[in-house]
Amino acid sequence: MLKLFQSIFGSNEKPGQHPESLIEMAIERAVDGTYPRLRALPGYRKRLRDPVIHAIDHAISLVDTLPVPLSAVAAEYSKDPRLPALFVSPEHMREVLGNDKVLGDFRDNHPESGEPITALLLAERKESNTLGVEMDGEIMRRDVAQVSVSFRRHRVVDPANSEDEARRLLKRRAFDHLISLALWRLSDAKGERAELNHQRELLRCKLGVLQKSGWSFESQTGEAGNADALQAELDKIEEQLAAFSVDERTLSGQIDIISEVLLTAEKQFWVEPVDLHLDRMNIKRDAENPDARPSSFHELHNARGESMVMVIVSLKPGELPQRAKFLANANQLIAELGSPLHC
Repeated sequence: MLKLFQSIFGSNEKPGQHPESLIEMAIERAVDGTYPRLRALPGYRKRLRDPVIHAIDHAISLVDTLPVPLSAVAAEYSKDPRLPALFVSPEHMREVLGNDKVLGDFRDNHPESGEPITALLLAERKESNTLGVEMDGEIMRRDVAQVSVSFRRHRVVDPANSEDEARRLLKRRAFDHLISLALWRLSDAKGERAELNHQRELLRCKLGVLQKSGWSFESQTGEAGNADALQAELDKIEEQLAAFSVDERTLSGQIDIISEVLLTAEKQFWVEPVDLHLDRMNIKRDAENPDARPSSFHELHNARGESMVMVIVSLKPGELPQRAKFLANANQLIAELGSPLHC
């Protein structure tokens, strides 16, 4: 049975230096995360070994290249240009982080810690063509073509009480994300028989459960649900998949798809540097412009066409407001409508 939140990475793995126990566990996780019936195929471990090792190396390298955590506290807001680019104000930063569900759940489970929290902050970057006003010497020019940069859908993943633990969780997420991309490819394969079409739909349902449970960097709509509920949903899907009769040729084709995805990990999801020069209104400027503030980000891209900026951040839990405050304020604002919010 696939354990959604099972840990497969330690804290000191380096590319090309993996204990056999990690490789074996990662192979089984790749099978469980895609199609467990692959175990009926002779030699499945041997066929997946090199692809899995390559995927492990890519996951580790990707996370290890991320810079040291950015201190996302109010006192640092004006010192690092990345924070004003990501958030409109220190208050906006506190509101977004204080109202994040994943971070809030972590804080609820560690109420007495008080230790700094390290986590990955994700946000979607959007560029829009606009018309604005600029000064040309003493002359004001109107309707000047400009590019405005905004960051939206901020969310926190894999919070931890240390940077090492946060990076370990991110390596697991990166490896699992590759598996989810392989499952996406399997679920996208064309089926000639009704039975195979039904199987494809079940694989898509499984992909949705894995994404909700943290096997992805992608933004999800709706509530993620708790671990027990997700595990029960996954087990039900696996029972239905196990009822299918699948021949060896079909299984061999499926393992080829999985192997291809893992062996081409660099083309499945990757990180690109993004260097921006923004003014105080997040308008793009030339590097020589005196109003420009240089901001360097890492942006994650995947084969599904999704992208998001990511920054490892360090947070002080005592500085963040409790989520209950936001609910109370929201209830007050919409009291006239008679629709209070509830946890």
